[in-house]
Amino acid sequence: MNTSNNNLLEFLAEKLADLKEFVMKHLRVVVPVAVGVLAVLVLIISLSAHSAKKAREAQELAEAQAAEAESQLNVDSAVLSVPEVALEEDAYPAVNELLKKYFIAMASGDVELVRTYNNNIDDTEAIRIEETAKYIESYENLKVYTKIGPAPGTYLAYVYYEEKFRDYEESIPGLEAFYICTDESGELYINDGEESESVINYIREASLQDDVVDLNNEVASTYNNMLAENEDLSIFLVDLTESIDTAVGESLAQNEGTTDTQTAEEETEEEEEEEGPATTVTEVVKTVKTTTTVNIRSSDSETADKLGKAAEGDEFTLIEKRGNGWSEISYNGSSAFIKSEYLEDASTQAVVNVQDDDDDDDNDTATATAANDTGSTKVSGTVTVKENVRIRASASTEAEKLGTVYVGQKLEVIEKLANGWTKVKYNGQTAYVKSEFVE
Repeated sequence: MNTSNNNLLEFLAEKLADLKEFVMKHLRVVVPVAVGVLAVLVLIISLSAHSAKKAREAQELAEAQAAEAESQLNVDSAVLSVPEVALEEDAYPAVNELLKKYFIAMASGDVELVRTYNNNIDDTEAIRIEETAKYIESYENLKVYTKIGPAPGTYLAYVYYEEKFRDYEESIPGLEAFYICTDESGELYINDGEESESVINYIREASLQDDVVDLNNEVASTYNNMLAENEDLSIFLVDLTESIDTAVGESLAQNEGTTDTQTAEEETEEEEEEEGPATTVTEVVKTVKTTTTVNIRSSDSETADKLGKAAEGDEFTLIEKRGNGWSEISYNGSSAFIKSEYLEDASTQAVVNVQDDDDDDDNDTATATAANDTGSTKVSGTVTVKENVRIRASASTEAEKLGTVYVGQKLEVIEKLANGWTKVKYNGQTAYVKSEFVE
């Protein structure tokens, strides 16, 4: 293209030279004509130059688009290298401003405003935000620590805050992580719906760097010391968590037209087992692994809170495979859920003990490999309390409170129920505790 333009310009230059010689010889006759011809030649040259410029611009645009596509491909599919860059405190004013507005909106319970800052607030999370805001006065002393993200215009932000409750004098320290991105208009937003495996791995690796781990440990230590020194605070937080969970559950049940109660069949089965002369106890230890990248949720529903993501090949201890297409797993010391279709067996072991309720000290014991895919799981031994929690008379947050158990306390376990509760022995009687608070 450029070569043809140059040839055209050379040709026109030669013709201009010939024309100049002709005009000088016949000046009075041809001046009007010469002016007209010159105007045409100037226009042709101008158009030729404009065409060349357009061609260069088109080529540059194509090259830029190809580079951008290649960059996006690298972010979506390549293994991203995580630089060893130290945390920076309050380094980006725009990031600070976004997170400040976000926490103000969270404290006010304004879900629609929160959604303008966060791109992935589902209905369950929206209800939780509204219910939590009823108890929150403000988030104070925000400090934003950042690392550069996996692509230009992205950041990993770790926000320290002190949570002030309406019914409690002391502020409670906390730390929350965010993935910040830039939209097409240049505005920052919280990206809570990232699906790229490479980006998720980048965030995971960055969050395991020493300075981030140290920051997390520092905040966790302060929080745990407050709980250890103030029993009233522990009880306050237990009651607060239960109140919020109950309110969210009731709202979801009302929206879906369902309630989370035990079926008559389960109650009958429990009564028969308690009255029988012998008890069969099965302790199942089964490992499953993910077949693809998948969300981990707080309950067996696609609208439940997202607790995190599992990469392909991640392994988890299976608590229960339910008939509704979900599997309950152990995740970060708590109970969580993954769609069963994205899991496959890794290993299974089970020990079955038959214990007679007579004076004979001999117990029949059998060992087998098995999987308990439906219903409740009989468990022997004890469980350890992970967080201060209420003990109740039945498997419901509305049931009578029998007392409070504290972190590290051990309880004799009777049965792990399929509805998220564990039946235990407490002060010589049968009681219930939420399974997510024991291990």
